[in-house]
Amino acid sequence: MAKKATSLLARALEMSERQSCDVMRRNSNCTIRHLSSCGILATRRVSLGLPPPPASSQMVPTRSFINLSVPLIARRMEYSESRSIGYSPEQMYNIVASVDQYQQFVPWCKKSKVTRGRNGDMRAQLEIGFPPIIERYTSEVTVIPNHQVRALCTDGMLFNHLETLWRFTPGAAGQTESCNVEFFVSSAAGKYRDPHTLLQSTFFSLTLLLLVFFLFGGLIP
Repeated sequence: MAKKATSLLARALEMSERQSCDVMRRNSNCTIRHLSSCGILATRRVSLGLPPPPASSQMVPTRSFINLSVPLIARRMEYSESRSIGYSPEQMYNIVASVDQYQQFVPWCKKSKVTRGRNGDMRAQLEIGFPPIIERYTSEVTVIPNHQVRALCTDGMLFNHLETLWRFTPGAAGQTESCNVEFFVSSAAGKYRDPHTLLQSTFFSLTLLLLVFFLFGGLIP
């Protein structure tokens, strides 16, 4: 199982390398600006010989997003998605929970560092590069092995609320190599938070979702 998880992680890098190179070429003349903030999880891709998901994999997306009638600075942004895909809960959990390896396979993740608490929870420090802006994030990450990954930040100066939640449950009976993936992200700007950076932060948290579903469950329709 560890070998399978490694191959999944490796497969995540190739596409993101292309994406990152394209972004850097387009922004090579921009001045990079560093921001320091408190935030959540995200994603990049590698190439490994992973078989395609079975044709029977089902995609059942559900989503809710921005309420455009509310002023952006006061807006709470939420997004949810659920899918059935042809990999086990353990395999998908190992991808999302490998926060210390994000810099190897997550697009625009420049650095990822994890320290662990006594109870096994993690504090994740990420540096995210969206040229010309680079942000630094710190997340409190709690996990239920092979079932759930949750990253949470609350900072009244920057965020009133910022949370990412992944859940992995067994798929159809008798199909050991399948699971249901549920994803949820919620964010709200703090008093001094740049609303455009809030959009950027929320978009970045969706990158891992897009990567996982593109690689292992087909494109989001």
